[in-house]
Amino acid sequence: MWSGPRNLSTALMRSWESRPDTAVVDEPLYAVYLAATGLDHPGRDAVLASQPTDWREVAVTLSGPVPAGAPVWYQKHMAHHLLPRVGRAWLDAPSFRHAFLIRDPAAMVVSLDKVTPDPALADTGLPQQVELFDRMAQRGGAAPPVIDAADVLRDPEAALQALCARLGVAFDPAMLAWAPGPRPTDGAWAPHWYASVEASTGFAPPRAEAVTVPDRLAPLVDACRPLYDTLASRRLV
Repeated sequence: MWSGPRNLSTALMRSWESRPDTAVVDEPLYAVYLAATGLDHPGRDAVLASQPTDWREVAVTLSGPVPAGAPVWYQKHMAHHLLPRVGRAWLDAPSFRHAFLIRDPAAMVVSLDKVTPDPALADTGLPQQVELFDRMAQRGGAAPPVIDAADVLRDPEAALQALCARLGVAFDPAMLAWAPGPRPTDGAWAPHWYASVEASTGFAPPRAEAVTVPDRLAPLVDACRPLYDTLASRRLV
């Protein structure tokens, strides 16, 4: 699952982890991203100590056996972690089913600016999402599934049923609720970012997405819009 930042990605990981047939992995390219960019994110040292910083090592692991032999392995990715230096060929493995989680750019950019001041287009993950979407559509002959965070919050069951159907996985109602608290599968950065999801027991009711975009962020939102629209035109529900 390739998500942009501030996109409901951790709650969706919780949803999949609630299935008895599914293992999950949380942002396995984060240490690669931090090591390459030098960014000083909260918990940076813990992240670098917890994951490989060579993307090749990550690729081998993600392409290998599923933890505990689970039938499904849900891999939660932040699309902006897919830096240009990270190879792409490994993503063509026939065992992978790629999917994309998006959010309206105005709401996403304003939220992102609060934790990553003055973000650039690459920080939104949208260019990487469109790149991968096109790659997988050309490879497989069919467009991979796209879901919008607003659609998931509006009707979680319908959105997840549609996603599972496109992935060839039976929907499980267990995906609609989960126990609160931290998980051993959460990334090392969880103490800095996951307070809300740790308090949750399911998808929250939808919030109004109407936001005021500061003038300084308007050019970024404008740059995001055609990329978002490309993906949103293919979303499932």
